[in-house]
Formats: sequence, C-alpha cells, structure tokens
Amino acid sequence: MLKNIKGSNIKNKRVLLRCDFNVPLDEKQNVVDSFRIKQTIPTIKYLLKNKNKIILISHFGNPQKLKTKNSSLKISEKYKNKRLENFSLMPIYLKLKELLNKDARNNKLPQNGAAKYSKIKFLNDCIGKNVEEESKKMKTGEILFLENLRFHKEEKQNDNIFAKKLSSIAEIYVNDAFSVSHRQHASIVGIPNYLPSFAGLLFEKEVKALSKVSKNSLKPLVVIIGGAKIADKGGFIKIFLDIADNLLIGGKIANSILSVKGLCDKTHLPSAQIIKEINEIDLTSIKLHLPMDAIVSPDKKGDIYIRETALGKVKKGELILDIGSTTIKIFSDIIREAKAIVWAGPLGLFENPLFENGTKNIAKEIAKNSKAFKIAGGGQTIFALSKFGLRKKFDYISTGGGAMLKFLSGEKLPGIKALEKQLK
Repeated sequence: MLKNIKGSNIKNKRVLLRCDFNVPLDEKQNVVDSFRIKQTIPTIKYLLKNKNKIILISHFGNPQKLKTKNSSLKISEKYKNKRLENFSLMPIYLKLKELLNKDARNNKLPQNGAAKYSKIKFLNDCIGKNVEEESKKMKTGEILFLENLRFHKEEKQNDNIFAKKLSSIAEIYVNDAFSVSHRQHASIVGIPNYLPSFAGLLFEKEVKALSKVSKNSLKPLVVIIGGAKIADKGGFIKIFLDIADNLLIGGKIANSILSVKGLCDKTHLPSAQIIKEINEIDLTSIKLHLPMDAIVSPDKKGDIYIRETALGKVKKGELILDIGSTTIKIFSDIIREAKAIVWAGPLGLFENPLFENGTKNIAKEIAKNSKAFKIAGGGQTIFALSKFGLRKKFDYISTGGGAMLKFLSGEKLPGIKALEKQLK
C-alpha cells in the first residue's frame, strides 16, 4: 500500500510536486487539451488546503534531441544551445494559472486564511541559485512552477546529483505523474532517496482504477496498441499476446513491425533494440492482428497525393499515415465481440483530418460496444478522444500510455517501487 498525501497529514511544508504536463500545443503554443493539467488540480488543491507551499516540476517533450543555436529562453549559457522556446513549460504554466484563477473567482479553491492560491510564479530553470532563493522566500499557499526538467540531460540519466539538487528546495516529495512512472528518471526514482515521498491523489486514483482492470476476468479481452513511441510499447506485444484474446496493432509500431519483417518498405527502421524485440514476435499467432492496408502519402501534409493500398504495395518514399478500410473492418469486427478493451496509442496521424479516419472509426466502434469495459490511456489517445468527442464514452481514461500498459502487464513501475522503498 502506497503512502498517500491524505493519510500522511502533510501541513505547512514546501512540497515538490512531480506532475506530467506533457500536453499537446498548437502552432501558436497554446494548450489544446488540458486533460492532464486538470487531473492534477485536485492534488494541488488538497496541498493548498493544508497550508503547504507547492513547487511544481514536469517534463515537456524531449529538448535534448535539438541541435539549435536559436532560443529566446532566458537561461544559463551552459544550456543555451540545447534549448528552444517550443519546449518551454511557459504555455502550460499560463493554462494552469488560468484554471486556478477561474477556480478562485468561483470560490472553488480552499479558503483558510493563507496567501492567494492563484499566485503562481514561473521560473526559467528547475535548479540553480535563483530557484533555491525563490523556494526559500515562499509563503504559505504560494506556488512555484519550474521550467522543463528535460532541459537537463541529467533528468533522463537519473543522475544522483541532479536529483539531490531538486530535493534540496523542498521538504516533501509528492509523485502525481503516474504516466511517466515507468521511467527510471531522476525526478521519479531519484528524489525519493532524499525526501519523504508520497503518492498524489491522481497517482493513487490511477493505481486503484488500473488494479481493478488488471484483476478483471472479463473475456474476450482486446488490447489495441498504436502511437509513435515504439520504445515505450514495443516490448509489451509479446506479453499481451499471452494476456489478451486479441491484440490489434497500428501506428508507427505496426509500421516498424511490418518493415522489420520485410512486409513493406525498409526505409525507416527502428533502433537495434526494437528490431531485436520485433524479431521475437510470433507473427503466426492468431491473436495478433496487423494492418492489411494503409493510407499513404509522400508527406505528412498529404498535399501531393494520398492513396489507399495494400501493405505490400507501399512504394519507396511513401509514408504509412493511417490504417485502410479493410483493416478498419477487421479491427471493428473484433472490437464488437469484446467484453474488455484496453487502448493505448492512435492508429494513424489523426491530427491531420486526411489521416484521422482509422483512429476515429476505431474509437467510435469501441464507444458503441456497451457491453465492454473500456479503458484508454496516453497523451495522444486522450487528445484523439477529445477531438472526436468520445472521451466520456470510456469507463476510465488513464493519463499514461506506456505506464498503463506496463502496469496492466504485471510489471511494477519504477515510480511505485521508489515510493514503496520508503515503507521499509
């Protein structure tokens, strides 16, 4: 049993709250889906109610992949060439501030004589002298919102010194980022080595809800895996071939499997580790269902042309951007018979209306199955369901995709292990 904030009487403390604010933005850097932000607000409100000072930390995207000299962020020279404004958490800060201000106006924030709870301040780094000084000056009820953790390569490296620096600005650590707790990152597994650590309300809610699903014996169980993050989900295919009655694969994961197995163009192959995992998948399993056809185009905009074709007839230079009509029919027939459905990852480039048909139709088919217990998870899946107006048709929406699959596969998340260590 995890230690949670409600049962731990956390009051008058500086609390380091790990969130997952990795949300979609539009071209103007506006938040287009605030689901993950809203899911963490109950934890923020609870901590405010108990007169705590809150320091918010999160990641956003993967800025370490950038090689640019252009940045308008006010940052130290050491990191100047590794950052880009598009990876700043500033837009998420503005959205959270807007949501808290709205709750304050509607008297939905706790009123206990503390400072204004909508007083939120953004800092342009997550460690350093300025962060340390600002954290010490905090008053009861105030919130500091720190810049993207992944601007520091030490975050993904689970660097102990980096974790210790993050820990030094607070007295308590709360993990409310279930969706990234399958990762061995400093802010997930390193900080609990230095601070008393607890699960947030969202984290606890995720564990309880997914525990019910993992113990559910409803059959047939259909698992749908798609999306672009092959490294997060590729390894689960073998596991779910044992657990599920049918496993439907789409998105870049399906494209990679088909490429590695020589069933379509080999131009875009995944990493050596992913290739190794794919080669271990038994394509002859009657449970495994890969796309039979696809919507392809030379570019993601679809400006030149788009066409529907069998997978074996995809031409060199063409991108597979959606599943085709035959695949939609096959997948839909399987979904109609399911008693439990788990979905993680869209089946195509749904952000472009030209390539949304597969994801949209499969989402609608899942929603129509009233006899099935339906669960979906992951940032892009959540965004797709929001876009198509189908989020409320599911029994549970998890903030995590890879984390949800890892939990349901029976593996213990590193973030959970790190919190449980404190119980010993």
